[in-house]
Amino acid sequence: MREAGGYMTGSVLDMENEYQHSVSLRASRRTDRSFHHQVPKDAEGGFFHVGRISQDYPMKIIWKKGFIRLVLVGGIIWMLLILIVLLFHVWSCQSSVAFFSALCNRDGKVFGMLNTIGLVKPAHRCPIPLAADPDRVLIPKKRSPDKLVQSLSYITEDNLVTNGSQLLPLFGGHQSWLQREESFKPKRTMKVHCGFMRNGGAEMALKDIKYVRKCRFVVASGIFDGYDTPHQPSNISPRSRKLFCFLMVVDEVSLEFIGKNVTVREDSDGGQWVGLWRLVLLKHPPYDEPRRNGKVPKILTHRLFPQAQYSIWVDGKMELIVDPLLMLERYLWRDKHTFAIAQHKHHLSIYEEADSNKRRKRYARPLIDLHMKIYRYEGMEPWSPKKNTVSDVPEGAVIVREHTAINDLFSCLWFNEVNLFTPRDQLSFGYVVYRLKGLFKFFMFPNCEYNSLFILHPHTREHSSKVEWVKSLNEFKGNNSGLKESRGGLGLWTPYPGDLHSVVLPPVSRTSKAG
Repeated sequence: MREAGGYMTGSVLDMENEYQHSVSLRASRRTDRSFHHQVPKDAEGGFFHVGRISQDYPMKIIWKKGFIRLVLVGGIIWMLLILIVLLFHVWSCQSSVAFFSALCNRDGKVFGMLNTIGLVKPAHRCPIPLAADPDRVLIPKKRSPDKLVQSLSYITEDNLVTNGSQLLPLFGGHQSWLQREESFKPKRTMKVHCGFMRNGGAEMALKDIKYVRKCRFVVASGIFDGYDTPHQPSNISPRSRKLFCFLMVVDEVSLEFIGKNVTVREDSDGGQWVGLWRLVLLKHPPYDEPRRNGKVPKILTHRLFPQAQYSIWVDGKMELIVDPLLMLERYLWRDKHTFAIAQHKHHLSIYEEADSNKRRKRYARPLIDLHMKIYRYEGMEPWSPKKNTVSDVPEGAVIVREHTAINDLFSCLWFNEVNLFTPRDQLSFGYVVYRLKGLFKFFMFPNCEYNSLFILHPHTREHSSKVEWVKSLNEFKGNNSGLKESRGGLGLWTPYPGDLHSVVLPPVSRTSKAG
C-alpha cells in the first residue's frame, strides 16, 4: 500500500513539475512576443514606426512591384519576338519553298550579320585551281588569231529619218529588223551597230580618254545612280598593280555620291582615284534607267577602252579577292580560251530565267513575255543536254575576255539585244550564242568558282524603276505612256515583222528560290 501510495505521490509531483514548466515556457514566449511588439515603439523616428506609415503605403508597394514585373515581362516578350523574327529569317533563307525563300533579302544587313555568325549558309564556294605565283605566269606574246572575222567596224551615224519624221540620235541607234538579222551572219569583214552613235550620250572626258589609251590589261567595273561605293580589290600582286588599269566607270550622280562617302584623291593630270580605282566619268547617260546604263561598260568594254587586249569585268557591288593575272591564266591562257563567264547557279534555260525575273519584279512582266515570244518565234529552244553548251544562262557579274574580233562582235550583238529589248542581259546571252550557230566559242566555268572570286556587298539602296512593276501592257497606254523608256527597249514598241499571236512560251520548271 505504501509502495502504491508512494508511487501515486511521485506521479502527482511529476505532473505538477511538467505543468509548471509548460507555464513558464508560455510566459517566456509571451515576453518575447511583447518585446518584439515593443521594438517599433522604442525606435523613435524609425521607418516602420506605426504612427509614421501612411495609409497608401501598401498600395505604393503593390504598384511598384507590379511595374517591375510589367517591365520584366515586356522585356522578355520583346526578346522572344526578336528571336522569333531572327529564327524565321534564318529558316526562310534556307527554305526550299519559293515563297518563303523570297522573303529573305540576301543583300540586306540582317542576312550579312547572320552569315557572319554562321546562322545561314554562305554562297557555295569551291577552290579555284589557280597558279601558285603571279610572277611566274607567262603572258602570251601573240594575240589569238582572228580567223572568222578579220575586220570589224562600227556604225556611228544614226538613221534619223523614218517615214518622213525626224528622230533624235540614240546611243544604240535605230537598228532595223533587217540590219539585226544580217548582223547574225559572221563574215570576214563586218560593220555593225555597237552603241556610241554620234551625239547619243556616254561621252568620256579628254583626260580619261588619254589615260585609257595606255591600258592593255583592264579590270573594269561600274557604278550608276549612286547604288554602290567602290570596293577595293584585295590580294593584288605588285606585278598586277603595274600591269592592270583598274577602271571604275561612273555617271555624274555616282561621282557626287562617291565624293561624299569615300576619299577621292586627284592626281596632277586631274584624274580622280579611290584607292586602286581610277574613276572614269560617262557624261550624259544614254538611257533613262540606271540598269541599262550599266550595260555600256559591262558589255561594250572594248568600245570604251579600245586599246585593251584583255579585260575582266566585275560588278560594282563586288569586291575582287583574286589576282587578275591569275584569273587570266586560269580562265583563258591555260586551255586557250578567249571568253569566260560563270554558269548560273539555278537556271539553264532563258525561259526559266525570264520567269524568275518576272517573279522578282526585275522588269515589266508583259515586256519580258514579249521579249521571250520574239526569241521563241525565232527558234530559241529551252536548254537541253543535246545542246553543245553547258547552259544558256550565265552569271554575268564576272566576265573574262580577250578582245578578239569574234568576241567583240559577240559583245556588240549582245549589247544590241539589251538595247532593243529588256536590260536583263542574262536573257540575251544564250540567244546570241544560238544565233551565231556555234561559231562563238566560250568557257562557262562552275558557279562555285564564281563565288570564290569575290565578296558580295549589298547595294547602298534598292533599285527604283516604275517600269519594273508594270503588270499589263494597258498600263503603258494613255497618260501612263511615260513609263516607256524613251531611249531603250524600242524593239518592244516597234512592229515586229512576224506573227507573235500564236507563240506559246515553253512551260517552266521552277527550280530556283526566286519569289
